Amino acid sequence: MKSLIKKNYKIFYFFAYIYDITLQFYRKHILTREKIIKRRYKKRLGREVRLNNPVEFNDKVQWLKLNWYDSFATTCADKYKVRDVVEKKAGSKYLNNLLAVYENVNEIDLTKLPKSFVLKGSHGSGYNIVCKDKSKMNWKKEFKKMRRWLRNNYYLRNGEWVYRDIKPRIVCEEFLFDQSQEEGLIDYKFYCFNGKPTYCQVIKERNTGGTIDFFDEEWNHMEFRGLQDLPYSKERIPRPEKFAEMLTIAAKLSEAFPFVRVDLYYVNNKIYFGELTFFPRSGFGQFYPSEWNEKIGRLIELPNKK
Repeated sequence: MKSLIKKNYKIFYFFAYIYDITLQFYRKHILTREKIIKRRYKKRLGREVRLNNPVEFNDKVQWLKLNWYDSFATTCADKYKVRDVVEKKAGSKYLNNLLAVYENVNEIDLTKLPKSFVLKGSHGSGYNIVCKDKSKMNWKKEFKKMRRWLRNNYYLRNGEWVYRDIKPRIVCEEFLFDQSQEEGLIDYKFYCFNGKPTYCQVIKERNTGGTIDFFDEEWNHMEFRGLQDLPYSKERIPRPEKFAEMLTIAAKLSEAFPFVRVDLYYVNNKIYFGELTFFPRSGFGQFYPSEWNEKIGRLIELPNKK
């Protein structure tokens, strides 16, 4: 019975591999970026994307995916190379400790890693494994997951060109823990427009569903939420003691771009850099109430086409 199950698993992963390769070939050589974006936009949001004279946030994000290019943005989207950018622009004290970098999953030696750590792919979004106790992880499953990461070009999924030329790596960093954030670290995501951090998106309690709240630069609670359909927090969210410093970091890291989201953590009264995100939700999420899609979209000043 066990041998039959094992055989079926091998067949399943073989066909999954063939499916991945076929899908990537189809997207790369048959579908154009614009066709992919238009199809997915209509499916997700129920209307055609407006690329001529875009006004709403989502439409402008799609315009940026198709008409703007900056090689420095690719460096900043790389979860490994961006560390050098953060060190030069803000300071190394905001970087989480780097434990190792791997180009092949077979290079990962669990015996040399601490009990807790985080693994993430350098070349995409959502490529994360949070390990609280390595003795309780199904590493056969996780290693298969990481091998799949390394053979995927995330760019082909939604046309996010910043990921197209990033060298696939697995980055291993220290596990961050704050006793006051037991339901998951709080995300502080700064929406920055031409170097100005205007709104801070706060995502709490990811492990139990999650909440989303937005604050302005003065920590006034805003009436909108998004880009995920999650509720406001039921409790008052205190302003981080070093919020002004977080704003300064976000401004430094975003100054070169028409729009970017600067993700930070605040753990045990210390600020840590998370990542730079150029196309949040790949431009397929929405703000609520709906009028905020246009209000926030107007903050993006579109550059010349490249």
